[in-house]
Amino acid sequence: MMLLQTTVNIPRPKFGIKHTDRLLFVGSCFANNIGQQFKENMFQTIVNPYGVMYNPASILHTVERSIKDAIIDDEGVDIAVFTLGTNHVYILNQTGEIVDNCQKRPQKLFTERELSVEECYRFLLDAMHKLWEIKHDTKFILTVSPIRYAKYGFHGSQLSKATLLLAADRLTGDTLDIQSEYFPAYEIMNDELRDYRFYQPDMLHPSQQAVDYIFEKFIETYFTKEALQFIEEWKPIKQALQHRPFNPESEEYKTFISGVKEKEKAFIDKWLCK
Repeated sequence: MMLLQTTVNIPRPKFGIKHTDRLLFVGSCFANNIGQQFKENMFQTIVNPYGVMYNPASILHTVERSIKDAIIDDEGVDIAVFTLGTNHVYILNQTGEIVDNCQKRPQKLFTERELSVEECYRFLLDAMHKLWEIKHDTKFILTVSPIRYAKYGFHGSQLSKATLLLAADRLTGDTLDIQSEYFPAYEIMNDELRDYRFYQPDMLHPSQQAVDYIFEKFIETYFTKEALQFIEEWKPIKQALQHRPFNPESEEYKTFISGVKEKEKAFIDKWLCK
């Protein structure tokens, strides 16, 4: 049989995601895309509370600020997903500090530089430790965003991704008390979905179809049997709630939505009120 697609082999993970887990997604806009999928599927999810963060230093800053502001409470999170976009950072010349957002200030106020593999590793390890100190069984999933950065040039973009890949590989390969995994979103996009029909019109960002495909791969890899059942039971209710009627004031629609709301309540009582 002729093969028309290369398939990325994803090793069996050391841990799974339960439907009751508290999740944190921090990183590039790809973290937003996947994290939003979890929110829509009724998981307890925090997604980039201070906006999109592209580099490992900014991911650490988000974790520190989330703890300080009690967005992450004393119970911590069960699963943290860090999606790495770039190793490029901007340093405010006046202070020498890495900023998370230039806030449209003049470019001359900043110096752009690239983090080394060691620096990426250290920033991410520090972020992991800060969450692990709150909850010692917090688990981590690292991914590299498949979105290319045309402004670096495509060779420069590949070098940036390579730095992140090496840092992630070192973190997930370390024999630490912290459990961590690498999920190959970058590889899936570049191998299994190696076709421009899976991209948005800018030819750089994954299309919604591609995001949905990678999300399906993610849940196939990490979800427990209960979590898979949870999401399957929620799916028709979610679709019904998203239905847009021609006439929302009609008695027919009011009866329909009342029935859906009853199903939603029964679902919450069954799965989330234990």
